[in-house]
Order: sequence, then structure tokens, then C-alpha cells
Amino acid sequence: MERRTFLKYTAAAGLGVNLISRSGLAMERAGGAKLRKALQLGMLPKNLSDADKFKLAKKCGYEGIEGYPMADLDAAKKLGKLARDVGVPIHSIVYGGWGAPFSDPNPKVIEKGLAGMQTALRSAKALGAETVLLVPAIVKENVSYSDAYKRSQEHIRKLLPLAKEFGVIIAVENVWNKFLLSPLEFARYVDEFDSPWLKAYFDIGNVIIYGYAQDWIRTLGKRIAKIHLKDFKRSGYQWKNLLDGDVNWKEVRRALGEVEYDGFITPELGGGDETYLTDLSGRIDRIIAGK
Repeated sequence: MERRTFLKYTAAAGLGVNLISRSGLAMERAGGAKLRKALQLGMLPKNLSDADKFKLAKKCGYEGIEGYPMADLDAAKKLGKLARDVGVPIHSIVYGGWGAPFSDPNPKVIEKGLAGMQTALRSAKALGAETVLLVPAIVKENVSYSDAYKRSQEHIRKLLPLAKEFGVIIAVENVWNKFLLSPLEFARYVDEFDSPWLKAYFDIGNVIIYGYAQDWIRTLGKRIAKIHLKDFKRSGYQWKNLLDGDVNWKEVRRALGEVEYDGFITPELGGGDETYLTDLSGRIDRIIAGK
């Protein structure tokens, strides 16, 4: 066999082995994404002390907490340490953005929104949280889709240096705001920032009326910083407990494995007592197990 031919077949064989190896690794990862259960702080019984809330979350099988911005940074540091000491660190905080959206044409509204997000980023740093959830824009009759897109990106960019300084990711969420209505657009919106400090906070239940969560997950891929869990029933147009709606949880779990999502999954539901939270924890366990 000529040397050139020999090298050609050797390279092809090596490539084949490599592809098989990578395929096997991908299959292994598809079933092994590290999904960690968390609870929103407001879902825990309000009559308990903060310490007892965290202990209850831990007892019910949760590994993290999603909190809210705190103006008192000393109090935020204490709360964050308390959560970590119990074993349920505050992994994220919800700023929102409905009250002062970055799509608004009024400079005073934008000023309020920037101040609110700056407080949220400082709060996240004090709490030890990794992300701040932001609703990036709201499309209205007097706010066009195009303007919402451009304005929100313009103003969010002003916050990226502070996010970098604190090591906190700004995670924009898909909500019912008539904005970011397809996974392709959501991916493009995130990519245009070209920053590791701007990612996606993907809400599974929020897309069910006009799409399929597994498709969004596969399209967004590594852009996803955090996951919210909700379920929705198209017939009757109503929110449901996890596993009781139309979300194809088996496909969602498979998609999370394929994109190798490694992080917290946090239900965004009504709160309840220990029995309710334990049942919810079991439902999330079934989702993680792909059952």
C-alpha cells in the first residue's frame, strides 16, 4: 500500500474511533446533567424564621434558594451566610423589571430601572448569588417590538461592567411580555451582547402555549444560566403543578442532558407547608430521573 493511501486510511480509522468515543461521551452526558433542586424563598412558610425556612428546604430535599434584592447589604451578607451554613445557598435573585422596563421611552423610568438593577447586582454579590433574573423589555401599543429590542440592549449594556465587577450574571427571562417569542430570537438576543455576563434564564412553562420547551432548550444550549420549572395545560389555559400539565418532561430532561446543563432548577409556584414541599420535591425527582 502506498504511503499516502496508508495515511489516508489510518486517519479515517482514527477519526472513526474518535467519533465513536465522542458519541459515547455525548450519550453518557445526555443522561447525566447535574440538576440541583432549589426553592424560591417566598414558597416557604412565612411564619418561620429565616433559619427555619432554610432548614425546612433542606429537609424537603432542596439544595438551593432563590431570593430577592435586599437594599441592606449587611443583612444580605448575613442571610447568604445563614443559607450556606444550612446547606441551601442562595443561587439567584429575582429582580424582575416589570415596574421599570428597559424598553420604556421615558428616561426617568430607565433611570429607575438602572438603579434597581444596580441594587440587585450588589445584593446578589452580598448574598453570594450567581445570577440576577431580569425581564428585559415589555412590548406595548406605544412601545414597538423593534424599539423594545434596541432600547433594552442599549440599557442592559450599561450594567455589564458592574456585573463583571461583581461576578454576577444578568439572566434575561422569557415571560409573557410579548417579547422574545422564539428560541432563535432569544439565542440571537443573548449572542448580540457578546458577554459571559449576559445569559438566558429559561422558564419551561412560559413557552408551552406557543412552543415546546425541549426545542427552546436545545436551541439556547449553553446560553442558559438558570431554569425555572412550571407546568401549563393548554386546554383550559391554566397553570398546573409539575407533571400535571402539557410539558413533555421526558423530552425536557433529555434536552437538558444533551446541552449538558449543570445548575439549579427552581419551581416558580405557590408555596405551602412541609407536606406540599416534600411532594413537590418528589415531582422534581421524577423529572430529573426522566420518568
